[in-house]
Amino acid sequence: MSTRSSLPQIALQTSVPTVFQVNSYVTQYEGLISYGPDNTAFFTMAATFVDRILKGSNPADMPVEQPTTFQLVINLRTAKALRVTIPEQVLLMADRVID
Repeated sequence: MSTRSSLPQIALQTSVPTVFQVNSYVTQYEGLISYGPDNTAFFTMAATFVDRILKGSNPADMPVEQPTTFQLVINLRTAKALRVTIPEQVLLMADRVID
C-alpha cells in the first residue's frame, strides 16, 4: 500500500473524519467522504484532447476545460466506525453511498 493510499486508514485509526477529492479513497481505502470530478468524465475529456492532438490540432489552440460533473461518495461503514452521523439531507445528495 502506498503512502497516499494509507491516509484513510491512518485517519480511521486516529478517529479523524476525512474528505477527499478522489473517490477511490472512499471506495477502496475506507475514507469517509469524497467530493470531486467524475473520473470517467475527466478521462473521457482527456482522451478527446489526445485524439484531437493526434489528428493534428495544435494544443495551444485548444481551450482549457474544467470538469463539469462532480460526484459525492459517502462510506457509511467508515462513518459508523468513527461514530459520525451523516445527515439524511447529505445522504440524499450523494451520488453513491457505501453501506
